[in-house]
Amino acid sequence: MADRHPAARPSETDSQEDAVVTGKDRQKQLAREHYERQRQARVDREQKARRTAIIGTTTAVVVVIGGIVAATALLGGNDDDVATASASASAAPSATAAAAEEPKPYDPATGTCGYVADTASGQVKNVGMPPAKVSTAPETMTIKTTLGDIVATLDTAKAPCTANSFRFLASKNYFDNTKCHRLGTDFPILQCGDPLAKADGKNPTDGQGGPGYRFVDENLEGAKYDRGVLAMANSGPNTNGSQFFIVFGDTGLNPAYTPFGTVTKGLGIIDKVAKQGVLPGGTGDGTGAPKEPVEIKHVTITGKS
Repeated sequence: MADRHPAARPSETDSQEDAVVTGKDRQKQLAREHYERQRQARVDREQKARRTAIIGTTTAVVVVIGGIVAATALLGGNDDDVATASASASAAPSATAAAAEEPKPYDPATGTCGYVADTASGQVKNVGMPPAKVSTAPETMTIKTTLGDIVATLDTAKAPCTANSFRFLASKNYFDNTKCHRLGTDFPILQCGDPLAKADGKNPTDGQGGPGYRFVDENLEGAKYDRGVLAMANSGPNTNGSQFFIVFGDTGLNPAYTPFGTVTKGLGIIDKVAKQGVLPGGTGDGTGAPKEPVEIKHVTITGKS
């Protein structure tokens, strides 16, 4: 739109265009704020779950020391809580420390990353834990979908723990036949990586799945989420698992999500999906399950020659 002199009176057409632009900007802002609120809500839930795990573990140790076998019923948790408490009992005093263990960042001296079990994760597809030893050699990730291939270069130098996790999960066929469960239109992201998501607009647990481990945030300094960026979804600091999102526009997100790659091919696929919109039953911010399903058939990661 051409610049207007401050004293000039805008035409009716100009006013309508301004209203459309303002409306779209507002929708994007609302979607961005909702995304951040959801993230904070997940942070609160997971912190509460970790506190519960620590309390339950401590109780279990007391039970063992006191010889009161049946006291696990006093925990009042679900079966997972009881299972956690029972397993912790055999670990004795070190169990509480283990429950609070934090992942460790990449150590260039040893070439290793520290992955830890995610005691607060929701639905889990357990394929084990990534190896601690990582590679920072350049790599390319190809996401084969039902609509075509999406190819990205991985920033293994700045996000080595993230790239190593994806390499491991891909080797275990973790992403095979999984559905991308969240699409934004005014908020331009496609989110995938929940291995148990149904992406039908009806499943309240979509977005809660993961591999049962977590690792550190990386590459956040100066992070921007522009078109083509590949980044990790999370539930707060250092809670990365398997969920990721592809940006196909300008999001304006805060630098809180590890950027670990750049899409070099296939963004047009997402553009076409975005034009179809989202299914009813979304989050109320313009995001939801895509009307046109996007299913990941297989993920491969190869070194660059």
